[in-house]
Amino acid sequence: MKLDIKQIQSLIPHRYPMLLVDQVVDIIEGEEAVGIKNVTMNEWFFQGHFPDAPVMPGVLIVEAMAQTAGIVVMHSAYKDSASNKLVYFMSIEQARFRKPVLPGHTLRLHVKKVQSRGPIWKFSAVAKVEDALMAEATFSAMIAEGESSK
Repeated sequence: MKLDIKQIQSLIPHRYPMLLVDQVVDIIEGEEAVGIKNVTMNEWFFQGHFPDAPVMPGVLIVEAMAQTAGIVVMHSAYKDSASNKLVYFMSIEQARFRKPVLPGHTLRLHVKKVQSRGPIWKFSAVAKVEDALMAEATFSAMIAEGESSK
């Protein structure tokens, strides 16, 4: 199953400039997904990171992986109420950055559920360009009610 940008926007609240997933090319409901981030030279963060040697910040790579995981959660457990939910990081563990992500790269964000209990979800993730491992992390997040549902 694939998800386009409109479907992604219906599932998670992120918008430009913080929406870091362009499409989902494979999703197994409630379990795992592969998201795509097309990294282009006109990204806002390259203005300062770094003007003469642009590199995607590691924290944004982790954020892109987490957004992909949020899509998995919302697509499976909260599909009918996604517009009223927010996803908050609880922990980021074992984050490793192996190679720099550069303009022109297509970042493939592989996320896999480790466990879930109620509104708490834990995922392991890797970010790849072609077959090269660029980054990896394990993180957990909590699903909470958004402002419009209070």
